[in-house]
Amino acid sequence: MATIVAPPTLRRDPAFWTAAGLLLLVLAASGVPTPLYRVYQEQFGFGAGVLTIVFGIYALALLAALLVVGGLSDHVGRRPVLAGGLLLQAASMVVFLSADSVGWLLAARVLQGLSMGALTGTLGAVLLDTQRPARPLGPLVNSAGPGIGLSLGAVGAALVVEHVASPTRWVFAVLTVVLLLGAAAVPLLPETSPRAPGALRSLRPTVRVPAPQRTAFLTAVPAIVAAWALGGLYLSLGPSLVASVFGIEDHLVGSLLVLAMQGTAALAAVLGRDLAPERAMVAGAAVFASGVAGTFAALLTGQVAVLFASAVVSGLGFGLAFLGAVATASAGVAPAERAGLLSSVFVVGYLSFSVPAVVAGAAAGAFGLETVTEVYAAVLVVLALTAIAGVRVRRRRAGAAGTAAATTGAAAERLPA
Repeated sequence: MATIVAPPTLRRDPAFWTAAGLLLLVLAASGVPTPLYRVYQEQFGFGAGVLTIVFGIYALALLAALLVVGGLSDHVGRRPVLAGGLLLQAASMVVFLSADSVGWLLAARVLQGLSMGALTGTLGAVLLDTQRPARPLGPLVNSAGPGIGLSLGAVGAALVVEHVASPTRWVFAVLTVVLLLGAAAVPLLPETSPRAPGALRSLRPTVRVPAPQRTAFLTAVPAIVAAWALGGLYLSLGPSLVASVFGIEDHLVGSLLVLAMQGTAALAAVLGRDLAPERAMVAGAAVFASGVAGTFAALLTGQVAVLFASAVVSGLGFGLAFLGAVATASAGVAPAERAGLLSSVFVVGYLSFSVPAVVAGAAAGAFGLETVTEVYAAVLVVLALTAIAGVRVRRRRAGAAGTAAATTGAAAERLPA
């Protein structure tokens, strides 16, 4: 009887960078629809409200998947979840490829969201599992990955829109093939999470934050919410904002606005990788607040150059703040809890990514996109300042607890034997 020989698996470093490549691939695929929304608007005749629903349903489906299967790979292994998620992502590309109405767009985005929900926490956990202990790059890639991937997807799709006669067919056909190749590469990855009991129990919708990480997680929440809410606005309504408020119809310019923010977010995560987690979060939140405040100047002056400058500064703050938030929330987490905790981080992120953008899209019809953007920006500035205040309160409490412990210890030493 013939013996089936398993394919050899990659060593630590190649496995890490393969997982990083897969993360960038699926993030790029999720950013591809951004410049295509206006193409679909012209084809199917819908407005900003429907546009943000198409955008938001993706993030809500992703959120549902995170809540249900976010920690599944901690029990059944990383590879089965990765293979299933990549195949589902390829299926969503096929639905995009054949879409001829808003209903098909919604179906494609739901499938894509479910896939990303399964893949986000799992790929993040693989990065933490395979990183070098002496030089941990997992938090850096998890933080910089969204900016790089979304930018590549949005700008790449915009270039196709500008230069190819049938852009949607080209984009989604190529992505289908590449995602299938990615799924075929999964068996080469080492299985870093042995099977463990509790798989069915892990499917109960829940946000899993281990007790030792809860205080740090709550401290990081305002920074995560602010950063991802701005990302949601740019990726859903950014091209429409450039076209309707600033009068620039070029698809590529709208996608370059996404690159201005998401690309610099990735750069900031790389530049700030050696900063202490809380310091990175505080510095990032301060830069982010100043950048978002610059959006007001852009809207008041009508200068698109000011809008791009504010996007660059906001992106720098985004990357630094999110890097610090991920590192703060995941410090000291046990290996068996990694996928669940990272899924919880992304639950907060994608909820912030979707709901505010959908509300903004609905409100734009009644109040105008410019007014809605101004209110949106003001709320984000408040959230960023709240994140800074939260870190300072946590430091003050930690200092007080340390002082109290030292006082108690000194008093105990003075007691007679």
